[in-house]
Amino acid sequence: MLCGFIFKLPDILNLNPLRRCWVEIDRSALRLNAEVLKFQCGQETGLMAVVKADAYGHGICEVAITLRDLVKWFCVANVREGIQIRSAIPEGCPSILILSPVTPEETEFAVAGGFSCSVSSIEEVERFDAVAEKMGKVAKLHAVADTGMGRMGAAPADWKSLLNAILAHPHCVLEGVGTHFPNADEDAAFTKSQIDQFREMTRGLTCQIHLANSAGIIDFSENIDFATLSRPGLALYGVSPECARAVNLCPVLTMKSRVTLVREISPGTTISYGSTYRATSQMRVASLAVGYADGYPRHLSGKDAEVLISGKRCVILGRVTMDQIVVDVSDLPQVQPGDEAVLIGKQGSQMITATEVATKAGTIPWDILTGITKRVERVYL
Repeated sequence: MLCGFIFKLPDILNLNPLRRCWVEIDRSALRLNAEVLKFQCGQETGLMAVVKADAYGHGICEVAITLRDLVKWFCVANVREGIQIRSAIPEGCPSILILSPVTPEETEFAVAGGFSCSVSSIEEVERFDAVAEKMGKVAKLHAVADTGMGRMGAAPADWKSLLNAILAHPHCVLEGVGTHFPNADEDAAFTKSQIDQFREMTRGLTCQIHLANSAGIIDFSENIDFATLSRPGLALYGVSPECARAVNLCPVLTMKSRVTLVREISPGTTISYGSTYRATSQMRVASLAVGYADGYPRHLSGKDAEVLISGKRCVILGRVTMDQIVVDVSDLPQVQPGDEAVLIGKQGSQMITATEVATKAGTIPWDILTGITKRVERVYL
């Protein structure tokens, strides 16, 4: 019996009753957001869907498959992510751009795989040219301009030298150029100056031109009409960057857990590590099967963070632990073990957004979404 159980374990793991903590990914919402962003930046501007970091925690392969007919490009952080997409879409895959600098060790794999690569320096161009020549291939390069991000890219004074280097090396092709906004959702004047500068730097170029992240698309669509591509990330997944103009985006991800235990506790009872919470009255509390090992932030401890059970907000009591949290269900006498709790998403008329969770945890929604760990099953709707 034991051997038979082990043999069938993969099938057993897919059973709904064994889901203690999981996320649901709404494919239709993902596609709708892509359509909204295409409209926002103009139908003539193609989308470069940013799917790095496992598509912001949504699952890189499933997201790529869902968006393949709506986008021109996928943007990843490294060769490994590009290979994952190619494996998921062996035929008719959109082009793939590696946004981050390619390491010397990755260069051969990047060229062999036909991935487009970002470069900031002449030294990188020379490396790509040498590798491409050795392999009998052509390296597809995107020159990055540093207009204020300060993380990578050529300074304006070095821009023409970088472009000329790519054009001068016979085994390289200038496929595109791009820049990045560090604070499009915070500093409109600075972002507009970046756009104006990049417009001048790209004047006369006939390659692909891309520069707008989610906040750039939402707030500066009228300023980026010279771009051929835009690069939405967070907004694709239904989350607007803070301070960005409101658009009709649909959250794609819902994070859920189950009630595992319901107890009555007496006044004076302390809860969780450090005994930071002490009951002042008789209470009914529920334990949930989620913790920081699932990516639910420990920094929510003591911050009046809430979850949704039976469509009601329930405050977290004490510290978030590795595998469990405890919430107040004193006003929900019907709650029982096995009931669903929503950590991020909608239940009934109530909604807890990734932005709300991030604000209470003292971080940003990107961090919350990408921090959801592999232990949390992804369920695609």
